[in-house]
Amino acid sequence: MSHAAVLFLAMLLDALLGEPKALWDRTPHPAVLIGRLIGKAEQRLNAGDNRFAKGLLLTAALAVGSWALGAFISAFGWLPELLLAAILLAQRSLVDHVQAVGDALRVSLGDGKRAVAMIVSRDTAAMDESAVSRSAIESAAENLSDGVIAPAFWFLVAGLPGLLVYKAINTADSMIGYRNPRYEQFGKAAAKLDDLLNWIPARLTAALIGVTHRVMSDWPAIASDARLHRSPNAGWPESAMARALGIAIAGPRAYDGEMREFPFVNAHGRRSLSADDIDLACGALWRAWALALATVLAIALL
Repeated sequence: MSHAAVLFLAMLLDALLGEPKALWDRTPHPAVLIGRLIGKAEQRLNAGDNRFAKGLLLTAALAVGSWALGAFISAFGWLPELLLAAILLAQRSLVDHVQAVGDALRVSLGDGKRAVAMIVSRDTAAMDESAVSRSAIESAAENLSDGVIAPAFWFLVAGLPGLLVYKAINTADSMIGYRNPRYEQFGKAAAKLDDLLNWIPARLTAALIGVTHRVMSDWPAIASDARLHRSPNAGWPESAMARALGIAIAGPRAYDGEMREFPFVNAHGRRSLSADDIDLACGALWRAWALALATVLAIALL
């Protein structure tokens, strides 16, 4: 069975089942296992001199090891590939987590803050309704790329080995790819490789959102705003989502008690946001996913 055919079925299975709580309460999720491995390696290696070289060695080991593991599992046929791909795609769980913020926000602002704190790393204590909604929508857009389109893209290109390499490097970036004294050198290789692996998927995600919401005529503006983002990739899906919904997202936010003056994406868009906008963002996630699914099916049939 072709990579495209397996991916098509995996995307459907993920959308249908998501992440069954009963299963992952009993056994660690593969992404959790990857994270534990990276955490233990970081504790052993991220000290003393030559931190960049040590981080580069860890990144290379993750890539080679993930590729080898993927090739080994693939030798057993398309069924284990399908099951593992479905587990490592995150469309259903992404929508569930984002929608949970909107549902909580309708109960109270405090409930909304607690829900959004589960999916973003910024400070939430001083957020108002618009800030909670904006944060959830930004997370939706960025994670559509990182958690759905990018792993699907790399599975389509290189099968299960490609998907596992992507997930390992993306997990490493989320854990050690920070520009702070502890991780600046050690995590640099993982962060740069993650940027490279996400370069095409981020722009594909923006295009999927743009096409499904008929805002591709705004592509020059989407590209312009994307370049304002501190990440070379995250700004693309965020900018497309902002224009799809006619809203302004990103902008100033606080981390560890420090306010950072990031620019708004689609700065002229509506800034007063609510749970209704989160609902629209979840709808946008499904519309972009549906176009991706149709594209994969077309490739499989060809």
